[in-house]
Amino acid sequence: MDYGIVGGILGVLNPYMMLLILLGVVVGIIFGAIPGLTAATALALFLPVTFGMEATAGIVLLIGLYIGGISGGLIPAIILRMPGTPSSIATTYDGSPMALRGEAGKALGVGIVSSFIGGIFSTVMLIFIAPAIAKVALRFGPWEYFAIGIFSLSMISSLVSQSVAKGLGSAIIGLLISMIGAGPVDSVQRLTFGFHSLEAGLDLLPVMVGLFAVSELLKAAESVDQEDLEAVKFKLKGFGFSLREFFGTQKFNLTRSALIGLGIGILPGMGGSTSNLISYLAAKNQSKHPEKFGTGIIDGLVASETANNSTIGGALIPLMTLGIPGDGVTALLLGAFLLHGISPGPLLFVNQGPLVYSVFGAVLIANLFMLVLMYLGLHPIAKILKTPKYLLLPIIMIFCSVGAYSVNNRIFDIGVMLILGVFGFYIEKLGFSLTPIVMGFILGPIVELNLRRGLMASKNSILPLFESPVAMVFLLIGLASMGIPIVKWWVKRLRLIKNTEN
Repeated sequence: MDYGIVGGILGVLNPYMMLLILLGVVVGIIFGAIPGLTAATALALFLPVTFGMEATAGIVLLIGLYIGGISGGLIPAIILRMPGTPSSIATTYDGSPMALRGEAGKALGVGIVSSFIGGIFSTVMLIFIAPAIAKVALRFGPWEYFAIGIFSLSMISSLVSQSVAKGLGSAIIGLLISMIGAGPVDSVQRLTFGFHSLEAGLDLLPVMVGLFAVSELLKAAESVDQEDLEAVKFKLKGFGFSLREFFGTQKFNLTRSALIGLGIGILPGMGGSTSNLISYLAAKNQSKHPEKFGTGIIDGLVASETANNSTIGGALIPLMTLGIPGDGVTALLLGAFLLHGISPGPLLFVNQGPLVYSVFGAVLIANLFMLVLMYLGLHPIAKILKTPKYLLLPIIMIFCSVGAYSVNNRIFDIGVMLILGVFGFYIEKLGFSLTPIVMGFILGPIVELNLRRGLMASKNSILPLFESPVAMVFLLIGLASMGIPIVKWWVKRLRLIKNTEN
């Protein structure tokens, strides 16, 4: 294994790969730093760019975008008092008060170093945990993969959305979109309504770019104008803190936050938007001085930024070992693998060993680039934040359209992108989440294909599903994830009725 890791790092230690990782991190940080644009937007925009690239080159570019996009959100969270991405919401709680009292440089330094530590920790865990899980997963059959797909959809539906019903509704919408066109095995046409352009189904790229990028651009255009936001001035000498101050008081906070981020990253559909808040609350609950949280202490910054970057490695574990995205951004990474004809899962470690370890190497190098670039580029990025939206957003929309068109050279795909972008924008206003829709679209064919394979192998009998201990464990956990919130809702409702009668 050590040889594989070394080989993977050496595989990306060439000028071309290093330049791609560097480009990815730079662009990712900028996207993460601009409120309204996220890491998912950056990946959706660059996914078409990787289409004509060699697989490893395309994946490492997106890895750089992922790490840069998650990390960049801390900059506006501190100097603009507004999170650049959902992964940095909790960063504003203590980062902004520190900036307002003249400690913006220290807050930025703490956030950057915490992000780096969280990223490196999760990468090490990825390197050691992923191959072990892949070895176990090699024994899985179609029923196990069917159960894992159902488990993932149920977890995403119940955890991402505030309403289990709306979460399930979003997943079902994604499943319906995935069923457009020829079905697996028998190639029967479904949901085409007589349109020949739909017979081959919807392409992954227009769907991803529409739901993630175009809908985000519409939300950014609707939100408060960036010109109305005034950045806090800052000076940064070193990282703004001493090693004794940081590691002497924060070692337990760092460890706890990194583990929380890793664990939440492994759970399908949650991601950094959840881990930073949970880690912040855990740090506050475990603190000897919880009343100081929200007033500007480094404990809150460390908790938020360590957890959201640790989530990256955690989210990559189910993606690479089971082919199940850990969050919305890894769903786009899964799309990149599929575009290059590569199916993530346990066989990836057997058939594409060099690619796997190149990804590991790229994650390590991207974290190092992030540390250096975030430190050196704070002032230039702060100036970029002043770019008016009326200039920035149309340019990004043009790139989205070119990317959607470039896959099949069809205007139809641009139409699909725009329709799904507008659809995503309005359905989020109704309380539905886009992540279950995207996961349903990606996992739908996997679930359906493995169900059909299992039925063919068992002569149309579903009994083998219930005879598999692994499949039953995943199905029961998925059922519990949906059932527990429903039971809680009914208990709360009954108590309310009882109190009203009394």
